[in-house]
Amino acid sequence: MQKPGEILEQIQRMASDMQNKVGDAIRNSPAQEIEKNVRAMMNQGFQKMDLVTREEFEVQSKVLAKTREKLEALEAKVTALEKSTT
Repeated sequence: MQKPGEILEQIQRMASDMQNKVGDAIRNSPAQEIEKNVRAMMNQGFQKMDLVTREEFEVQSKVLAKTREKLEALEAKVTALEKSTT
């Protein structure tokens, strides 16, 4: 009869072997290749759509906000000048 420690070691070895085999099966499965191909196709589609990145959008939003501030300041000056000339 085996000791409890030996049984535990055997179970751990079997679990480790199973984990390695499952990992190998996943790495070698066609699912990973399919995912890679789908990502490539989606990237091509997005490039054809002429989309901007989130970073580019944020930069343009900041530029637009600054431009609006300047425009509002200029409008206020024009209004003040118009009042002073009348």
